[in-house]
Amino acid sequence: MSDALTELGTLIEAKRTDCVLSWEVANGELSMTVSSSNLVSFVEFLKTDSSCQFSSLVDITAVDYPSRPQRFDVVYHFLSMYQNHRIRIKTAVREEDMVPSIISVHPSANWFEREVFDMYGILFSGHPDLRRILTDYGFRGYPLRKDFPTTGYTEVRYDEVQKRVVYEPVNLVQEYRQFDFMSPWEGAEYIMPGDEKAKEEKAG
Repeated sequence: MSDALTELGTLIEAKRTDCVLSWEVANGELSMTVSSSNLVSFVEFLKTDSSCQFSSLVDITAVDYPSRPQRFDVVYHFLSMYQNHRIRIKTAVREEDMVPSIISVHPSANWFEREVFDMYGILFSGHPDLRRILTDYGFRGYPLRKDFPTTGYTEVRYDEVQKRVVYEPVNLVQEYRQFDFMSPWEGAEYIMPGDEKAKEEKAG
């Protein structure tokens, strides 16, 4: 399989030198890094080229690298049922960049792109309805960014007096406690059922 993927990677790179920045075959998977400016034409090439035929969009997600100038990798997974291959496409973008939507090539990208926007705040240019899809109206922040607080910014509760759901700033009733994560079995002198004989042999 790795030989076939290496051959496929070499072929794609040769045909689309304008898009492919780098590629590798690792753990039996072909991964390619491409420029975002040519993303749509490259995805269309993967779908229509007879050697590729990646006609199924499996997923779109992102990875957050806060210390990098190009903070995010937007990651696409495609499947070719005709060639029995999978491919991962990555494109690096800055926080203020807009990524071209691939809805014109894969209409199923609609909700995937909305989810990436909702979770990471990455904008997709050309998307017909780019709004949150998993979080609530008025939600602050982007939960899968690494600088998003684990508590969030607001909490939701039902107010009996107002007879409605209310949003309030998170108010921690105590400071974070320091937990001892050492196993309760470490350092203990317990003798578990069935271990009596082993202990006697060790003592003898």
